[in-house]
Amino acid sequence: MSILAMILVALIAALHVYIAWFEMFAWESRGPKVFSSFPADLFKPTKAMAANQGLYNGFLAAGLLWSLFIGDAAWQQSVAVFFLLCVAIAGAYGAATVSKRIMYVQTVPAVLALFLILIF
Repeated sequence: MSILAMILVALIAALHVYIAWFEMFAWESRGPKVFSSFPADLFKPTKAMAANQGLYNGFLAAGLLWSLFIGDAAWQQSVAVFFLLCVAIAGAYGAATVSKRIMYVQTVPAVLALFLILIF
């Protein structure tokens, strides 16, 4: 992978570490600010669900970070592509079901990283 692709993969991984933290540990405190269009009373009863989602985002971050430490170039690329596709698909689904903003936060960076990995 190119240095630029690796930097973008690392940034996407960092974003998913933040999302995991947010959903697992700050859902009730930060959630109403991040999702201001949702009713405030929604956050307490959905805390366990959000924590579960956060765990999945943590797995995405772990996979992306893992890809950065793989020595074999072909295997590194394959692992990065797999996890970036997962991020892109999750972002597209989130954009369709929750907020269009998710498309720009998750899907667009993942597709850009995929482009950098597969073209360079």
